[in-house]
Amino acid sequence: MESPTFSEAVERILARNGRFDRGAYAFVRDALDHTVRGRQEAGTAEREHVSGQELLAGLREYALEQFGPMVPAVFEYWGLRTTYDVGSIVFALIDEGVFGKTDRDSPEDFRDGFDFEEAFVKPFRPGSARPASAPREPALEAV
Repeated sequence: MESPTFSEAVERILARNGRFDRGAYAFVRDALDHTVRGRQEAGTAEREHVSGQELLAGLREYALEQFGPMVPAVFEYWGLRTTYDVGSIVFALIDEGVFGKTDRDSPEDFRDGFDFEEAFVKPFRPGSARPASAPREPALEAV
């Protein structure tokens, strides 16, 4: 049996359960790619498997790079409210044969990974240290 394309898999998932927006599935796939590329660039890609915690760390970094202070609004639109939601998407894609897993992987790996408020809101409050992966605001030129 051939593996479904990503789009076909997402369509089947959405037909069964429309809990998350289609964009959330694409973003999780892209975050996984980002995480794998980061390992390759760091020279730590000796194994292919990415754990739930590694994916969450990569997703957090990727979200800040892509959306900066808009992460909460984008995630809310997509239906992502917790790291466990990310795990639900990952395991739906596993069930469709798009992602793989080991016997040790579980949706529980994504429970309480990090707090969205701490990760995506607090760093952008005035006086907060901005995360290294957050986009910098352009400097204003003197006139």
